Parts: sequence; C-alpha cells; structure tokens
Amino acid sequence: MAAVFLVTLYEYSPLFYIAVVFVCFLVTSGLVLGWFGWDVPVILRNSEEIESSVRISKKQMRQVKNPFGLEIPHPAAVSITRGITLTPDCLEDCILTCYWGCSVQKLHEALQKHVYCFRIKTPQALEDALYSEYIYRQQYFIKKTNKEEKYCQLPEDAQIAGFGPVPRSRYPLVALLTLADEEDRELYDIISMVSVIHIPDESYRLSCRILYQYLLLAQGQFHDLKQLFMSASSSVPPSSNASGDSSTDKSLLEKIGLAEVESELHEENSKDCVVCQNGTVNWVLLPCRHTCLCDGCVKYFQQCPMCRQFVQESFPLCSKKEQDKNEPEHSFQDAPHGADL
Repeated sequence: MAAVFLVTLYEYSPLFYIAVVFVCFLVTSGLVLGWFGWDVPVILRNSEEIESSVRISKKQMRQVKNPFGLEIPHPAAVSITRGITLTPDCLEDCILTCYWGCSVQKLHEALQKHVYCFRIKTPQALEDALYSEYIYRQQYFIKKTNKEEKYCQLPEDAQIAGFGPVPRSRYPLVALLTLADEEDRELYDIISMVSVIHIPDESYRLSCRILYQYLLLAQGQFHDLKQLFMSASSSVPPSSNASGDSSTDKSLLEKIGLAEVESELHEENSKDCVVCQNGTVNWVLLPCRHTCLCDGCVKYFQQCPMCRQFVQESFPLCSKKEQDKNEPEHSFQDAPHGADL
C-alpha cells in the first residue's frame, strides 16, 4: 500500500517534489551549521562564536623540579679533535660524567634497566648497565649553582677522527649528570639526566647539538625531554655568512629525521596569541608542541594554527591562579632553569 501511495503521489501531486526539496534543504543546512558534528570548511562557520564540536583532552600535568641543566656555549668550535666545552647548571652539587663513543644499543638497554632492574642514580650504575661499552670516560665535580665551563676531549693516543657514517653504532658523546649527595637524591623526583650530544667529524659534519635528553626518575620511569616551540621575538638578524652551513645542516638533518625540528627553531613569532594577537600564549598543543594559543582561543581549534596538525592533547603552561598573580607585571618570560615544570 505504501508503494502504491508513493506512486500515486508522484504522478498526481506536486507535494512529492516539495517534500524532496525540503528534505534536501534540511540536510544541507545541518551540514553547514554543524548539526551532525561533522567538520566543514572554516569559511562557512564563525570560529569566534561556535566552539569546536570535538573536545580536545586536556593533559593533567604534575609539577616536577629539574635540578639539572646542560648547555653547549660554543657549538661552532666543537669537533672530535678539538673537543667540546660544556656548561652545567645544577641546583645541587652534581657529578658530570662524559662517555665518548658510547654504544647506542647499550645505552638504550641501560635506560630499560633503569625501569625494570635497578635505578641509575650514580655513574657507576650507568657503567654497569653499559658493560663498559664506551671508548673514554671523563668526570667532573660540579658545585651548586656554579656555571663554570668544563672542557672534554678525547686523548691524543685514542687516534679517533670520526665514528663512521649514519646510521652509527656509537654516539659521539653521552653526558650523565647525577646528584653528588645521597640526601639530595631523596629530595628530587629526577635523580639523573642523560644527554646525547652530536659532535661533527670528517664523515658527518652536522653542527654540534644536543640530540636527546632523558630525565630519569626515582620511581623507575624515564622521560624524553622535548623542546617547546614557544612564541618569542627574535631581534637578531640571520647571518649571511652562515647560509652555506645552514643549508648543509638542513640536508643532514633530513637524513636523521630532525629537519622539522630545526626549521621550527628559526620561526619568528611574538609573545601574543597567533590568532587574536591580544592574549598571552599559555597552551601547549600535542603532539606538535607548538605554544601559540591563549586561554580564549584554544577551545576553538582542532588543528594547530601553526602547522595544521591535529591536536590530540593540550596543557597550560600556568594555571589561572598563577596568571592572575602575574597579571600586573604584563610580562612573559622564559622560565629559568630549575623552575617548576
């Protein structure tokens, strides 16, 4: 009966055409206005009035004080033959141990042993986990808040000019920072920091830099310390003399998958939100790690406005209470080393 009714309606009444047009109108309106929760082009929607229909999960953060810091003050002057100068910056008395030619496989096995076997909180613990799979070792005592430069170099009788082409079986240099006093190890969640440092040689001329930094916790976890791409004004003009070196570095970075990171380091932004240009940036977007949105704009975006990568998680740099406390100062500065993160 229903089929007979539809055929009769189709043949003798214009109501059928009116109903079809009306249904199509409702479906189209629903798509444009986002009634069904589907994404539509931004040009059809006002992002200032309509929040994102998909909620981005906000990561719960825990404040942890990092007692370790390590910098390379003169990366352009570093090489395998000339050595390297390191500047440790620690909140407590520490021990800096440098391992030249450390085995890549043994280092990552040592990090797993920190999780499942024993805690790496002394240089001896790391050496036991490495099974002495390194070429040369140097050690320095670092006084609290003393930023004295420490010079590290392979001995002349080692006769090492390079560590071969990529992929390598050994890291050029691994620097371990550990707390010197047993009492200090009870005060901090982070008990040691492992830094993997690239040093240019004849076969691989990528400029010196810290490739990875691992924070080892007393509870048995370790975390890869990542750099945030924060908005910061840069008043230093690019040097024309370094154009050749930078292009070489870029091609070398592409081989090891770090080209994207290097390109982000040269982005020039302001401290204000990249969308409204009014609020102070406060939100870190993951996994791209761009810090470019304020509290008011972060709820409107499913994709990072800088790189267009989909946002899986996000977290604020400071809470609302901390923002209200610092609001009269009207300043946004990089947190000094040792601050709560």
